[in-house]
Amino acid sequence: MIENNQVTLQDIKQTVVFDAPIQKVWDTISTSEGIASWFMPNDFQPIIGHEFHLQSPFGPSPCKVIELDSPNRLSFTWDEDGWVVSFILKEVEDKTEFTLIHGGWKNPDYILPKANAKSSIIRDTMDQGWTGILDKLRKIVQN
Repeated sequence: MIENNQVTLQDIKQTVVFDAPIQKVWDTISTSEGIASWFMPNDFQPIIGHEFHLQSPFGPSPCKVIELDSPNRLSFTWDEDGWVVSFILKEVEDKTEFTLIHGGWKNPDYILPKANAKSSIIRDTMDQGWTGILDKLRKIVQN
């Protein structure tokens, strides 16, 4: 993708279908306890504009809720490098289609300060990491 004459990395986008009702999935992705159970410890609150922290392996990451549409969409900024994470839920019969979008990636050679590594490397690592994280979420909501 080209943005302001700069090549930027493509968003991470993963879609999975959970054999669980949309409300159960929503409750697990839109509460502090729910997010901690499958992602990271946090002080999240489902309020637009709420600033919170995810306790990442690199230390606390500042975040801010920027979109909230229960039970269909939650978006927040993540850390200080322009990332935006969105969880999009869609009811399909008695299952839930869940799409994760992790966007805001910069130039592939941009060095992310906390990780001290190129954006392209971190993006690929996180793409794989999200696969495992969504598997963990699946196990929680399908129990």
